[in-house]
Parts: sequence; structure tokens; C-alpha cells
Amino acid sequence: MELTKLFSSAKIGNVRIKNRIVRSATWLAGADELGYVTDDLIETYQKLGEGGIGLIISGYIGVHEHGSGNYRMTRLYNESYKVGQKKLISTIHDTSDSKIAAQIAHTGSNIIREGYELVGPSPIKVPRSIKLVRELSINEIKEIINAFIKTGTFAYECGYDMIQLHGAHGYLLSDFLSPYTNKRNDEYGGSVENRVKIIEDIYQGLRDKLGKEFPIIIKLNSHDNLKNGLTLEEGKEITKKVVALGLDAVEPSTGRTNPKYTENKSFPAVVTKNPEDENYFSQIARELKPLMNNCALILMGGIRNPLAAERFLDEEIADFISMSRPFIYEPDLVKRWENGNLDSAYCTSCNACFGTVLKGRIYCPIKHKQDKKSIKH
Repeated sequence: MELTKLFSSAKIGNVRIKNRIVRSATWLAGADELGYVTDDLIETYQKLGEGGIGLIISGYIGVHEHGSGNYRMTRLYNESYKVGQKKLISTIHDTSDSKIAAQIAHTGSNIIREGYELVGPSPIKVPRSIKLVRELSINEIKEIINAFIKTGTFAYECGYDMIQLHGAHGYLLSDFLSPYTNKRNDEYGGSVENRVKIIEDIYQGLRDKLGKEFPIIIKLNSHDNLKNGLTLEEGKEITKKVVALGLDAVEPSTGRTNPKYTENKSFPAVVTKNPEDENYFSQIARELKPLMNNCALILMGGIRNPLAAERFLDEEIADFISMSRPFIYEPDLVKRWENGNLDSAYCTSCNACFGTVLKGRIYCPIKHKQDKKSIKH
């Protein structure tokens, strides 16, 4: 079977991407302790570009000093961060024909680093924490909206090809979307329309700064698998609203990455033990695709087999296919498929990589052991 669709070009907004393969945003923990880009991080992205990926979405970039609450995540909220970011982007563009998007985020209540206050729409206890989230005031919400706009503008000035808002996985924007975490009764809470308002305000502010042509996309929780949380039906309504706003692509996801609270599924990074466990967001994509109009749908979620990826594109339930963990194991996966080796990704979706970020840049310990053995022999 030829991968005709998978290796065909397509546009997100006005940006043409050479194939339909996206590296989904991945927290690499590769910045320095203050969030500045390192040479090691640049080298990692260079390998991804040279590996043949069409669109690389960066690991999340903190928009605010108090919203960068994970180890060695990159930041871009003042001018001093632009030097390293420009070097990273120019390296990608000079060494490959991949495009690169800046995922911008505020960690909100979903943090693992000590010394950061948990903040969110409402004062509740959230999964993974025994601490109470501090409710943001209206003025603080406005400050964060402006921070997203400022970081997005910096990303544009640095040379990114597009921006992705992080509206998933229990970070701040997704906490506003979910009734589990948003109990407000003001303009930013209550109805679906009000819960989407923070994203609308960010989007409109970015459009005012960047014009109509620069692509803005979003990673968006379609539901969060929490009791009394965001349901798929509400997720569909939210999807309709962001499409109507004019966003250029939606990458649907679910969950808060904590199995205790999400039906024993480690959403969004599910441990898959056999092919039947793969492609776990494909049904959600089938339900959302009719709502997309001219907005592209980027399908993520345990896609490992190139023939399955080709089928999803051929059936028009997705416009692009994104993966994360496989590229940690195999940054040149796309080249392998393009050269005719259509074996599924060698990544086994075991999530062992997650445990490496506390020690340094993320890596696959399985691959690391194999490489050490091959060197000995």
C-alpha cells in the first residue's frame, strides 16, 4: 500500500506543509533552569526536522513567570528569551523543510515543580495535588490574556510558522473549559460560551497583533474523563465555537494525565499493549470532523501504524496525523516510512520516558539500553 495521502502536502491556514505528519507538542525538559533555549535542545529539534516531519509543534512555552511551573520548560515572556528561540527556529529552517509551531501555555494548577502557586478559575482541589487552587481575579485573568498575546507576538517575531494555544490536559486554559475546575459565575464561568471566553479573548488579541494570515491553532480537550467534568457533548460545542472564531486547526485530546481520576487511562498518553489499544482518539475525530468546516483536524492518540494513518486521512476523518512518544524513540521515523520500511513505530507506548524528565532532557530508556548493548557488542 502506498502512503499517498500521508506524504502529500497540505495547508494549515496559508502555510503549506510538505506531508501530513506532525510532531505533537512534547515537553522535552531541555531548556535551562530559567527557561532559555540550550544547544542540546536545538540539536534535538534539528534531528526532528532532518527526520522528515512536516510540522513540528514545540514543547509548551511559558507565557508568564508564574505559569512556567514544570522543570526546564522553555519560556518566552520577555525579550531576553528571543535570542535562543530565533537560533532554534533558524536551525530548523536552515537544515530542513519542516515547519515549526510554538505551543504557548500557562501551567495553571497542573505543575510538578516546587515553588509555584497553583492558580485557576476556581478555588478547588485538583487531581495530583492536596493544595487548594487559588482563584484568579478578573484583573489577573486579563493579565494572563495579555501574556498569551505578548508571547504569541514574540513567537511570530522569532520566526515561528504558526502558534498553538494549549487548551488541554489540565493546564490553565483547559481548566477554564471544564465545569470540574471552573465554578465561576462571572463572564469567564458558567455557560460554555463564558468558559470559552478566555480563549476567544486571547485569539482576538493575537489576530489584532498578527493580522489574519498568520496561522493560529489549538490543542483542545474534547472531554476530560472526570466525573462532573467536560463531556464530549460540551466538547463538541466548544469545538464549534473555536472553529467559528477562525482558528486554523484543532488537535483534539482528552484528560489530565492522571489515571486515578481518568477512568484508569493515562490520557492523553495511554499505555498501549497491542494494536487494538492504538488510535484511541479516532472515534472522537469521527464525531468532530463534521464540525470543522475549513478548519484542519490534527488526529493524535496512539497512532503507530502508517497504514492506519493513511486510512484515517483517506477516510477524511483527519487532515493531519500527530505523534509524540514515537519521535522520542525514533526521530527519523518519517524518513524510515518514506524509504519504504512500513513497520509500525518502534515505540511501545510504555511511558518509561516520562520518568526521565526529573533528571534531565527526556529520552527513551528502552532505546538507551539497546544502544548501550549494541555499543558493547
